[in-house]
Amino acid sequence: MSTTDPDTPSLTPRQEEVLRAVVQRHIASGQPVGSKNIAGRGGLDWASSTIRNELHRLEEMGYLDHPHTSAGRVPTESGYRYYVDRILPGEPLPATGTDLSRTLGTDLARVEVDQTLRRLADAISEVTDLLGVVTGPPMASATVRHVEVLLLQPQLVTVVVITSTGDVTKRLFAFDRPVDPGLADWAAAFLNERVQGMPAGARSIAARLADPSLGPAEQAFIDAIAPVLMDLHEDRAVYVSGQARVLTDARRREISEIDGLMRALEERYALLSVLRGALDGSRTYLRIGSELPSDLSGVSIVAAGYGPPRGNLGAVSLIGPVRMDYALAIATVREASRALSAYVEDVYG
Repeated sequence: MSTTDPDTPSLTPRQEEVLRAVVQRHIASGQPVGSKNIAGRGGLDWASSTIRNELHRLEEMGYLDHPHTSAGRVPTESGYRYYVDRILPGEPLPATGTDLSRTLGTDLARVEVDQTLRRLADAISEVTDLLGVVTGPPMASATVRHVEVLLLQPQLVTVVVITSTGDVTKRLFAFDRPVDPGLADWAAAFLNERVQGMPAGARSIAARLADPSLGPAEQAFIDAIAPVLMDLHEDRAVYVSGQARVLTDARRREISEIDGLMRALEERYALLSVLRGALDGSRTYLRIGSELPSDLSGVSIVAAGYGPPRGNLGAVSLIGPVRMDYALAIATVREASRALSAYVEDVYG
């Protein structure tokens, strides 16, 4: 999670207490914080003059900013970064107030991963009032569960592939001459026998479909429709919830690059590129403002990967203004990651 420069000087315990108070007060109120707002609260029993001196010192160090002529300060991105890297780890994270594992369900529909991930995105967005984004497992993580070969018209065939994660891929194939209905029925039985349980998109599928005992017509038909199985790519589904929460007038004023965020949500590959860091390790992934690409520099992202011990399958993430409740966001993605990891262990185990 940490991206703090190792050469960044540590604050004194009193400075950390003052910074903590300013960050938490500003997150709660959205207003600049002055010494009178925090003196005597949360264990800050020093005189207002002492707190004002520390506020001035924190501003000189780049952790606070003085946006107006008033006496109030607001955290800078460096201030938020110090807070999440150096202060939050020493504190207990708040309860999320909901059991996210219950959101995932326990019935036979567990294999319908797409619906489960949608529900989880809804749940984490509701808990935090932020944008909830959950990336699905890559297609290659799934196995082929069922194949259907349907004759729609005499010369038009559709092939349907259903994976163990509930993903459905359909493709139409047009032929130069009418297809024998019996050939379509045979092909469905043959494909299910040969590829059921195999990794989706695996190159080894091709070897399973080459059978010297097949007649020329049967082999030609299988070769013609085989691409639907071989071309299952590793693209990931992205499930987003809470757009209305970040598009309110108040949030629009806080997220300067709202258009960039909306483009990233529409252009899935851009968001996946940003979240790739959450897939590369077991630590919480957290980026603040300018630590992100320029199109997203007005937001912060908190994310955690999920999956079995052998490797992450996807990420659970929260996106919102730089002034977000980082403690609650971290607690939420960690809890969601644990719950979802247990869930997918059942699905893929």
